[in-house]
Amino acid sequence: MYWVVLVVSGVLEAVWATALAASKGFRRPRPVVVFAVSMTLSVVGLAWAMRGIPVGTAYAVWVGVGAVLTVLVAVLRGEEKLGVARALLLVALIGCVAGLKVVS
Repeated sequence: MYWVVLVVSGVLEAVWATALAASKGFRRPRPVVVFAVSMTLSVVGLAWAMRGIPVGTAYAVWVGVGAVLTVLVAVLRGEEKLGVARALLLVALIGCVAGLKVVS
């Protein structure tokens, strides 16, 4: 259950990062609310997951999931380009995150 909560918290990290960018410097209320709620839930989930997963592993997985999803959302929205090198690096990051699960 710790791993499920950790991955969901990583997804919420991508939500809050995307909402933060959409808030345009905290000037748009709806993205600010999404940012605040998703960030709170993301950090609470991370903290709960750390009860059963070592801190270094939990934090690396949380950041990795959030980073990959944040990039993918930006690519899907047309805000960033995804070249071959970036795609390979994202695949490598996913592999590293999965590897942390395997060796834990």
